[in-house]
Amino acid sequence: MTRLRSVAALLGLVLAVLLAGCTGLPTSGPVVAGERIDEQAGSVDFSFLPDDPPPGATPEQIVSGFLAAGSGPRDDWGTARQFLAPDFRARWQPTARAIVDLPGERVFSSAADGSVTVAVTPEATVDATGALSVADAGSMPLDFRLVEIDGEWRISEAPDGVVLDRARFRAVFREYSVMYFDPSWSYLVPDRRWFPATNAATHITEALVDGEPSPWLAGAVVTAFPNSLELATRAVPLEAGVAQVPLSQSALAIVPDTRNRMQAQLEASLQSAGILGAQMSVDGEPVAAQAVDVRAIRVDVRPVVLADDAFGFLSGSEIEPLPGLSAPIADLDPVSVQVAADRSAAAVRTAAGAVVRVRADGTFEVVDQRAGLVDPTIDPNGFIWTVPAGAPSQLTATGPDGAPIALTDAWPGASQISALEVSRDGTRLAALVRDGSRPALWVAGILRDEAGAPVGLGDREVVAALPGTGLDASWVDGSTIAVLAEDGDSEVVISQSVGGFGETITAPAGARAIATANQLQAVRLLDDDGTLFAQKGQTWPTVAREIRLLATQQGSPR
Repeated sequence: MTRLRSVAALLGLVLAVLLAGCTGLPTSGPVVAGERIDEQAGSVDFSFLPDDPPPGATPEQIVSGFLAAGSGPRDDWGTARQFLAPDFRARWQPTARAIVDLPGERVFSSAADGSVTVAVTPEATVDATGALSVADAGSMPLDFRLVEIDGEWRISEAPDGVVLDRARFRAVFREYSVMYFDPSWSYLVPDRRWFPATNAATHITEALVDGEPSPWLAGAVVTAFPNSLELATRAVPLEAGVAQVPLSQSALAIVPDTRNRMQAQLEASLQSAGILGAQMSVDGEPVAAQAVDVRAIRVDVRPVVLADDAFGFLSGSEIEPLPGLSAPIADLDPVSVQVAADRSAAAVRTAAGAVVRVRADGTFEVVDQRAGLVDPTIDPNGFIWTVPAGAPSQLTATGPDGAPIALTDAWPGASQISALEVSRDGTRLAALVRDGSRPALWVAGILRDEAGAPVGLGDREVVAALPGTGLDASWVDGSTIAVLAEDGDSEVVISQSVGGFGETITAPAGARAIATANQLQAVRLLDDDGTLFAQKGQTWPTVAREIRLLATQQGSPR
């Protein structure tokens, strides 16, 4: 059993003392704004204080207590180490792995020699780099050997890492973004990692300076940090909210442009932990750097729709056309549209099944006419991605010059694909697939040549299992995908972190298309009857009726 303590308890005690010395609460005077409540998960300092080993505990009780002590990272999991034999304490590596298991599913079995096996059912695992992967392997046995020391059982052999249910895992660990660049150095791309909430600045900076991108993302992103560069010490302290980043001597030879990109990566990565900034230094002397500007992936908050014969931004009851695009798109009888970030082009699937590139000068050309194509998606370089629903491996990217690039052997193991979506930074491709009978959300890094043309996909990453067939998907921001999926006889919207967990809410009946605008509260749905909904908490108020099509946006002009 563990005891949960937090700053809240101390604040409550202080408040009680203060109120005891007051004659009453003020009922008049000016309204004064308080401090902003920080919604960053890492800003609330909750910590579990696990119990020490009880005297006379059985081997099974010792193992159970050891697993429970995995929720206490203080002093390098000092309480958990008390359950270990002295000669094993220094060898156990708690940060080597974290298993996130289903609560109530642990099964203990003991042997006469004092050994214990615990069967757990993982829903996710986190490796030593902090990367989370969805687990789908059923039960996993964990073996423990114990010895008696002065009449008390202690663990002499145990798997490295900790085992936590999701609630405790999310209290001990936090989700952060380690930021990389796309190959054009235009966008920052988040690589989601889970680290203990204590010493977040150190964990994030180590991952960025001394580490590498997650394997599935490698090749799709780049970093300004040279391989020869290292942290000078394994500690990144904070001074006035700014991380002090000590670097090795080789930092002095780095040219200013590269240092400025390094600064941009550092600041954006640490910002995910609520840290105000970063100061690089060598031997205590500051290294001058100014973060470079990066391109935003924001989109217009107004939905883009087709109503009657008008296509464009829906503003109240009016539709504002997109210059050069609206007229030809409306004339094509479209069933899906995705507008490029600079609004110079759009990828359109017509009612006849063809995929068409529409340009802002009013011209258009057929890109793909294969049977059964899913809705197309367009990347920042103008490549339109298409694939038949029944042939996921037959992925094609067609450039602005009309030349198709066949990306064969895409999505190995998938038998069906129902949606395809390039991230707005152009580095990742998301897909709603069936792997046998299991519907799932997959992502893969996009590999490109020096000119920015796609040449293949990296290893696919299973982001989430879906409750039923995936209907549509839209990137919310750089690390979250909103998925519209079937769940029995109804539909749901899953807000899924790439490299994290998802949250599910019920969708309006008959929903068939989804579009987002950089925040979860800007999710829009269109149903079979042409009703457009906008998310408001757990509800879906009606925005408009008689809408024929809900389009998606890949960004906004600079």
